[in-house]
Amino acid sequence: MASVYETIEKARKTGKIEKGINEVTKAIERGTAKLVVIAKDVQPAEIIQHIPLLCKDKNVQCEEVDSREKLGLAVGIKVPCSSVAVINSGEAQEIKKKAK
Repeated sequence: MASVYETIEKARKTGKIEKGINEVTKAIERGTAKLVVIAKDVQPAEIIQHIPLLCKDKNVQCEEVDSREKLGLAVGIKVPCSSVAVINSGEAQEIKKKAK
């Protein structure tokens, strides 16, 4: 089983992702997000508090990871990343299995 970070990296390379709180929120609201990943170490926590609730309302899978730094690396940027939405999973088969 691939880690969430590996899944995000694979989706980035072969599909489409959105990064950052605003883009992720928009993707969930539009119904284009297949999987949402948020980092536990976001400070202040209030800035991502709405995302799991929104995911639940829109029936989108929401995963939590331990590190903004690792999430930033997985999405291919050199800065920490608080949240990611997978729009098109590409070859990341793990997402398709979980979404069913």
